[in-house]
Order: sequence, then C-alpha cells, then structure tokens
Amino acid sequence: MQDKPKTVAINMGKTAALLLADRALWLPESKTLVAGDLHFGKVNHFRRSGLPVPLAANVRNAERLIDLINAWEPRRMLFLGDLFHSAYNDDWEVIGHIVKQFSACSFELVHGNHDILSDQQYERKGIRVLEQERIDGLLFTHEPLERRAIPAGQINLAGHLHPAARLVGRGRQSLTLPCFWQSANQLILPAFGTFTGLAVIRPEEQDTVYVIVENQIMELRPPALRSPSEVS
Repeated sequence: MQDKPKTVAINMGKTAALLLADRALWLPESKTLVAGDLHFGKVNHFRRSGLPVPLAANVRNAERLIDLINAWEPRRMLFLGDLFHSAYNDDWEVIGHIVKQFSACSFELVHGNHDILSDQQYERKGIRVLEQERIDGLLFTHEPLERRAIPAGQINLAGHLHPAARLVGRGRQSLTLPCFWQSANQLILPAFGTFTGLAVIRPEEQDTVYVIVENQIMELRPPALRSPSEVS
C-alpha cells in the first residue's frame, strides 16, 4: 500500500473520521472514501468557450483520485455531488475507466446541481446515483442543510460551497486556502477539483476550520480568520 497523505482525526458524533490533505474524507469504520465537487470536464467547458485553459488540470484530478483509491482501498467511494461540471465530454470516459479499474469498490454519487446527465448514464458506467445518503449517523448531501434543519442526533456532510479560509497577517497580507469547515452538527468538505474556485467562509465562534496548505492540514479557530476590513 502507498504511504497515506497527511491526516487529521476528528469525531462526528460517535463516528470517527480522518480529514485528508488531498481534500477528501476517510471513514475507517465503513471503509468509505468521501470527496465532493470534482467538476470533471470544467476545463473542457472553458476551452469550448475559447479560453486557453491547460488540459493538465483534468489529468491531475484523475491522478489524484486514483492515488487516493490506491492508498485507502475503500469499499465505497462516495462523491458529494458535482462529479461533472456540465454535459458529456471526454472526462466521462476517464471516470468510466477508473470505475472499471477498481471493481471491488462501490462508486456512488449524491446528486449535485451540475450533475445534469441522466441517472441511467451514470449507472451504465457503474455509478449509483443517490439524492442523499446516511452512514452511521452521518447524513450526506450535496448542498449543506440549514444547521437548524439537520435532524437531531445526525451530522450533515456536504460540499457545494468550495469553502476557503482567508488568513490575514499583521501587514494586511492575506492568503486564501481551501479548508474543511466543521460545526457541532455539520462538516463542509473542500472541493476536490483543483480548477473549481474558492468561496471565503465566515465561520461562527464555536466552529473549527481545517486549512489545507502544502499537503498538510492546520486547525484554526475563527478569531484567526478575520477579513482585512476587520483587522485594526
């Protein structure tokens, strides 16, 4: 087995999990690997619009996914929506080859707003499509649920937001980095895709943010994540 990437252990209710520096989550009890917002085909989408975006981003995302599956050997690979960015393109065949390569793993997709292909097309490639999923007290959705709407005793895991934390230095320098965003009953995963954009979050005082930087994860509390306008 390959060396595992840097991780951080957390508990979500009674369920243990590992945050992975490669923007994914590992559930050891169920041997489930979770990733959100891969947006395969987004590069192709921009290239069709005339923007000279390099194709290397597509290749790198596929390589990272393969490396993760090789490293963790999951029984289940759960995508939290937006596996593809738009309509059919060559990346659709890449995913098909990955599914065939790892035949011992069940590939499942929680339907996202960019997953516009029919369920039958996914299923023909060996990907089961779900509206949401539950595993050991965890409720998986694409879009985050309102915290007050999450059923009692459950933890909502979601993607969609592409969360990022802005770190602000004393000289007003700032750095924006992808992150995991955890509250008492919710965990928002970073976008797995590297060509997806980032949305700066505003965590509440009791939240915890895990920033990903140089294949490492750094835990931060909201006071360290002030926006430039909040810095005196």
